[in-house]
Amino acid sequence: MPRYEYRCRACGDTFELNRPMSESSAPCTCPQGHDDTVKLLSTVAVAGIAARSGDASRAVRRPGEVGGGCCGGACGCT
Repeated sequence: MPRYEYRCRACGDTFELNRPMSESSAPCTCPQGHDDTVKLLSTVAVAGIAARSGDASRAVRRPGEVGGGCCGGACGCT
């Protein structure tokens, strides 16, 4: 189940909720009990095998480099 991050406008608290995607924009209450909350935009970090092994310079493929991935590298995936 996806985890979404929210911020309470009343107290400024930031908190996370696990909920179905269909309920991601539904109103929620902060842990302090306030109803004035807003969903925050989250970022996702995706790293290749090279980044996990500590070689960050190879984590991003340059144009023209051959990749593996789902389409043989044509889309730039690793």
